[in-house]
Amino acid sequence: MDDTLDTLGRTIAEALAPSVAGYALAHHELTVSAEAQDIVAVMRFLRDDPRCLFWCIIDVTAVDWPGRERRFDVVYHLLSPKHNFRIRVKIATDETTPVPSIIEVYPGADWFERETYDLYGVVFTGHPDMRRLLTDYGFEGHPLRKDFPLTGFVEVRYDDELKRVVYAPVRLAQEFRNFDFLSPWEGTDYVLPGDEKAGKIGPTGQGS
Repeated sequence: MDDTLDTLGRTIAEALAPSVAGYALAHHELTVSAEAQDIVAVMRFLRDDPRCLFWCIIDVTAVDWPGRERRFDVVYHLLSPKHNFRIRVKIATDETTPVPSIIEVYPGADWFERETYDLYGVVFTGHPDMRRLLTDYGFEGHPLRKDFPLTGFVEVRYDDELKRVVYAPVRLAQEFRNFDFLSPWEGTDYVLPGDEKAGKIGPTGQGS
């Protein structure tokens, strides 16, 4: 199988140069690295070429690498029922550069691209309905970015006085707890609430 996938990767890289920068084979899976501006042409080739015939789109998602200049990898997963192959296609983009939509090649990418926009903030040009899919109306930010706060920016609740759902800035009810990360076998230098009773109980369960 690895030899077959390696041959397929070499075929794709040679046929689509320079739109495809290269390919990698790891854990019996083929990953192709493509240029973002050429993704529609790459997808059309993968769908139509007799050596590929990746007719089914399985998923479109993203990976966030905040330390990189182009922080997002947009990742496409395809299946070829004819050849029983799977392939992963990756392109890189930043927070402001949109990516061409592949809906004209794979109409099923519609909601996948909307989900990627909603959770990561990657915008797809040419998409007929580029709006959020999973988060609520008025949601701020993109929750799968690595720099998105765990508490979010706003909270949604039902107000009994107003008799409607309201949005309000997040307010923490208490400060974050500080952890010392000591080994549980060593214990701590302080007494936790409730532990002060331990020294007053003998081995038989009676007070010492």
